Amino acid sequence: MGKMAELKEADAEQLHQEDVDIKGGGVSDTLVPEERQPAEDDASSASSTVGKTEALAGDNDAKPSTTTSDRHISIQTKLEGLEVLTDLNGAGRKACPLCPEEKFKACYSHKLRRHLQNLHWKVYVEFEGQKMCICHLPCRQLRPSPSPNGDQAPGRLVAHYHCVVCSVTIARKTDMISHLKRHVNKGETEASYSGSSDVPFEEPAPSGQAYEIMKELGTNVQLMPNHTTPQKTDTYFNRKMKTNRQLVFCSLAVLAEERNPLESLDAFGATGIMGLQWAKHLRNAVKVTITDINEVCVKMIRENCNLNHIRVEGSRGSSRVPDGGAGDVDGVPIATVEVAKMDANVIMHLRSFDYIHLDPFGTAVNYLDSAFRNIRNLGIISVTSTDTGSLYSKSLNVTMRHYGSNIVRTEYYKELAARMVLATVARAAARCNKGIEVLLAVAVEHFVLVVVRVLRGPTQADESAKRIRQLIHCQWCEERVFLKLGSMVEENLYRQLPCNCHGSMPGKTAVELGPLWSGPLFNSGFLRRMLFAAVQHSMEDIQPLVKTLICESECTTLKSSVHGPTALINQVECGVVIKVQKVEESGTADHSGKRKTGDEPGNVVKKLKSDGSLEHPAFYYGIHRHSIRGMNMPKLNRFLQYLTEAGFRVSRTHFDPTGVRTDATLDQFKSVLTKYSVPTYTNTTATQNPEETVRAME
Repeated sequence: MGKMAELKEADAEQLHQEDVDIKGGGVSDTLVPEERQPAEDDASSASSTVGKTEALAGDNDAKPSTTTSDRHISIQTKLEGLEVLTDLNGAGRKACPLCPEEKFKACYSHKLRRHLQNLHWKVYVEFEGQKMCICHLPCRQLRPSPSPNGDQAPGRLVAHYHCVVCSVTIARKTDMISHLKRHVNKGETEASYSGSSDVPFEEPAPSGQAYEIMKELGTNVQLMPNHTTPQKTDTYFNRKMKTNRQLVFCSLAVLAEERNPLESLDAFGATGIMGLQWAKHLRNAVKVTITDINEVCVKMIRENCNLNHIRVEGSRGSSRVPDGGAGDVDGVPIATVEVAKMDANVIMHLRSFDYIHLDPFGTAVNYLDSAFRNIRNLGIISVTSTDTGSLYSKSLNVTMRHYGSNIVRTEYYKELAARMVLATVARAAARCNKGIEVLLAVAVEHFVLVVVRVLRGPTQADESAKRIRQLIHCQWCEERVFLKLGSMVEENLYRQLPCNCHGSMPGKTAVELGPLWSGPLFNSGFLRRMLFAAVQHSMEDIQPLVKTLICESECTTLKSSVHGPTALINQVECGVVIKVQKVEESGTADHSGKRKTGDEPGNVVKKLKSDGSLEHPAFYYGIHRHSIRGMNMPKLNRFLQYLTEAGFRVSRTHFDPTGVRTDATLDQFKSVLTKYSVPTYTNTTATQNPEETVRAME
């Protein structure tokens, strides 16, 4: 049997060789040594010989090249390129240039043209204008398995693609697409892989052409070509996080008004864009420290410091010497930044800071204990979470593992995610005998940002822990209410909900969610000062968002309080902990950041208790979720006016563009919505008098 198989293989090789020799030449001379090559050889060295000249075929160890003459015949730019490989205009039968004789026998031109189009060209993979068609030639074979009698069976031919970059052979189309994406992530495109440059890709070129220069908020940073894929690069940079970076900057600018100078930490530097913006715009008001655990990131941060004329301080206690002197302007740098190669948990355990920003890839729960360990009193911690899969109820097991909360998908899922993160932050602070005051909680695009002020002392920790509660959620109407402290869950689970779904609907209608943060999500006075900082530093992108947050924090639709100089003066009524006027009146600034006797944390908590009426209502309702079928709803702004006239506090929310934050219950919300909705088939007269139309329908 083994001899018969060898004879058949030899006959197939001879027929295929004679057929390809007729078509033109020296291109097929390399197929014979390719078929005789053992199947255990590397796929890349085997595929590099197919389609080359006879002289190149003998050198199996040569590196792959991406020039047009060295590419495989299955890589073309147009369908006519495949048709040129064989003379379709000639008479007689012709063989397929990409199939062996035993797979596709020689046929006439019209049938061969359909074969090339439907089998090879139709399933191509495109990369930078080059189409990689499917190939059935014996370039790739499955490893032969030994027969029962001990003979070696021939390998089975497998359809495959030839990579245009590295000439490796890959069987599946999806695998080839993933393979090409890895080339792009590594920067190995057709031009860069040709080896025209002697400088390695990881190292910066002397002329700076290996990197892309990006400018944001007056700060220049160098970016690698694969900076958008965090799994494949060390220096990750996301352009869509510009809103996040500006919000964090404004919160730091507000803190810089309270204490000067202050020490700030960007725990996950990557390119260093955030810390460089702090240093470049706030100058000597802040002492910026940027850390990263990766050596490549630290090196790029130093280069970006020199690019922005910022002096680099290598480590704590070292002399402040410019790194290469390239960052000086007339010998004087505009600011100084400390860059350290250190783990975020380690540096937060070793040193104290006034402001800490945590922005890891994914969740930040692994760094909260270290952040609260040495944060100074009345300091600020900002946490950015990008694990939207667990935050938005897509991976419930991961949510329970990271945040210890039980949640479901609701109409208010974004605010639910923000309150879940705040509950985790409050528990981490309480373990260090510290409490928190929430200054800002934002969930936009693909991140959740929370900014909290730290209040030292077990009393503050107890007050914050009391705000962590369970949430009762109705699965039918999506009414929700926080569980009162000291109440039994099983007895009052349905009784605490204002809806009547338990009596009218079958089964278990309510579920218990949480633990969640039940306190306010915003501090309107702090937001006003952030708006002032955004205007001062020309951040037009986030000004509409901050104005919406101010209205949402006060639960009002009036925007007159947002604009004008009076909005920045009257901050005590909005619950601001530290007034700007006190900092301005005091001739000497307190660099330690301690409060005066009248502003002790205990008094602050008492003041916040007395101002409980200023807290905005928890959660919001979606106007489209609770609309009436067959009725036209009023415009959103008009509907907000109707709710205000009914005596309810109301505002729009940044969590949902069609959401309404109000202190009305769901039944009251629906009654107002029904009252001012009109049927879709109503006439003009009925439209002008919606109340009469509703009465007529009743």
